Amino acid sequence: MAGAVDPVRVLYSFPHRLGSSRICHTAWQQVNGLLAAGARVLVFPGSLYRELAPGAVVKPTLAYGKFRIPYRVLGTERACALHDSIVSRRLEQLAGEVDIVHAWPLGSLRTLKTAARLGIPTVLERPNAHTRFAYEVVRKECEKLDIVLPPGHEHAYNPRVLAKEEAEYSAAFRLLCPSDFVTTTFLDQGFDKEKLVRDQYGYDESVYHPGQQTRDAERGLTMLFVGGCAPRKGLHYALEAWLRSPACRKGKFIVVGAFVPGYAEKLSSMLAHASVEVLGHRSDVPELMRRSDLLVLPSIEEGSALVTLEGRASGCVLLVSDAAGAICRHMENALVHRAGDADQLTEHLDLLDANRELLEKLREASLSTAGEITWKAAGRKLLAAYLQTIAAYRQSAEVLSD
Repeated sequence: MAGAVDPVRVLYSFPHRLGSSRICHTAWQQVNGLLAAGARVLVFPGSLYRELAPGAVVKPTLAYGKFRIPYRVLGTERACALHDSIVSRRLEQLAGEVDIVHAWPLGSLRTLKTAARLGIPTVLERPNAHTRFAYEVVRKECEKLDIVLPPGHEHAYNPRVLAKEEAEYSAAFRLLCPSDFVTTTFLDQGFDKEKLVRDQYGYDESVYHPGQQTRDAERGLTMLFVGGCAPRKGLHYALEAWLRSPACRKGKFIVVGAFVPGYAEKLSSMLAHASVEVLGHRSDVPELMRRSDLLVLPSIEEGSALVTLEGRASGCVLLVSDAAGAICRHMENALVHRAGDADQLTEHLDLLDANRELLEKLREASLSTAGEITWKAAGRKLLAAYLQTIAAYRQSAEVLSD
C-alpha cells in the first residue's frame, strides 16, 4: 500500500460515458481533481467522451478505438453489468498494484466482491440519497401532484435496481456521501456512521465566476431555477412561493430545464404568470447565473446538486431546501428552508426582496469562500477520504487477525 510519500494508487471504475453530462461530468471532474491532488489514477470507464488531464491511465471497458458498444442496444442495466464483469476480471490481475477501488452504482457488485477477496478497500459513490428513500419520497410527491413518471425514469420505482444497489451498499467497505443530507438518509436506513465517508463535489472556476455588473437595489429580484423540471426538484414549491411574494411584482423568475411529461401542464397557470420566463434547455447557464440575484432549488431529494455550487461561484444567493445537498449555511451565506415548505420559502423570498443589504451580505459571504468548493478542492477532499478509508481498512484487518 501507499506509504507516507507515495501517491495513492486508485482504480476508478465508472460504467458510463466519462465526461458526458450529469453524473458523467461529475465523475470526469472527480478524476481530474484526484490527478491535481497527486493521486495515480487508473480509470476504467465504459467509454471516454472527453479527454482527461495528463497522467490518467484510461482503459475503457465498452469501447475499443472508435467502436463503442451501444448502451441503447444492450440496455443500461446489462451494459453496467458487463462493465462490472470486465473490471472485476481486470482487478484480479492488479493485486498489489491498487490501494483503493472507487466504484459507481449499478456497475460494481462483482468488482466490490473481488476487491474484498483480494484485500483491497473500496468506496462506492453515492450521487443521490439512499435509493429506497428516494423512490419513496418521489412517489409521494408525484401522488400529491397526480403525476405518473414515464416508464424507465430514474426515480420511478424499480425493484431490480433497488435490490442491486442495496447489495452494492453491503459489499462496499465505505460509502462516499457528498452531502450531510445523503449521510442522513443512510443513517435513517440503519447504516453505521463508520461506513459513511463525506466528500464533496465542486465547480469549474474557469466557467463559473461572478459578473461585473452593479446591482440596482431599486429593481426587482431575478430568481433562477436550473435543473430537470420534475416533482423531485420541487419547482412547484418555488413557483408557489414566488407568486405569493411581493418579489413577483417587479422581479423575474427564470426557469431553465426540460419538463417531464405532465408536469408543465399541472403548473401551467403559474408558469403563465407575466413574471415567469420559461427558457427550456439552455447552453448559456453561466451567464444567466451571473445576471441573477438568487438561485432557487427546493428539492425534496438530491445528492449534492452541482447547480448550487455553480450558482454560488457565479454570485447567486442560494434559496435551497435542506434536501438539496447544498454546501452552505443558513443566514450566513444562504437561506435554507425545510423541504416541501412553500410557506418558509415565501418568507425567505419576502425577506430578501425587502432587505437588499442582507442579500448583498449573503452574496459577499458566499463568494468569499467559493474557493473551498472548486473541483480542485473536491479532489483534495476525496483523496483525504481515500486515506481515511485505507487507514480504517488496515485497522479492521489488524483487528480481525488478532
